Amino acid sequence: MTILTEGIVMGLVATAAMDLWGLLLNRLAGLPLSNWGRAGRWVVQVAQGRVFHDDIGAVAPVPREVQIGWAFHYAVGVIYGVALAVLMGPGWLAEPTFLPAWVFSIVMIGFGWFLMQPAMGAGIAASKTPAPWRARALGLAAHTVFGLGLWIGAMV
Repeated sequence: MTILTEGIVMGLVATAAMDLWGLLLNRLAGLPLSNWGRAGRWVVQVAQGRVFHDDIGAVAPVPREVQIGWAFHYAVGVIYGVALAVLMGPGWLAEPTFLPAWVFSIVMIGFGWFLMQPAMGAGIAASKTPAPWRARALGLAAHTVFGLGLWIGAMV
């Protein structure tokens, strides 16, 4: 396999693992599932030149926003997988270890905390949400699962 192919597999496995984690939290703890429609709405707004919003939920819905959001979610996961594969190189891919995948996934939460959440009106690191520390903890847990998925994907 090429580094690109391995990175794509890593990103897909990691994103699916993160989604399964969310589903598990939904079933066992009653936490809401991720609303990828909001992300899709934001992606469409970005394509139209508007990045930051006071509340993305107040923006008019767009056609197929849920599908766009899911596609964006998996595209970002694949980009992260490819980025890690390129950064770590063939040596790590031949014998992947968990720690680099986990550290990388925790660092990547920064894009959500410092770009997407503020851009969608949730504030830096979910500071404008009703329970910011809960959102941050759940994000760190989800990204830990994502890192586990990157590692497992690298071993495939």
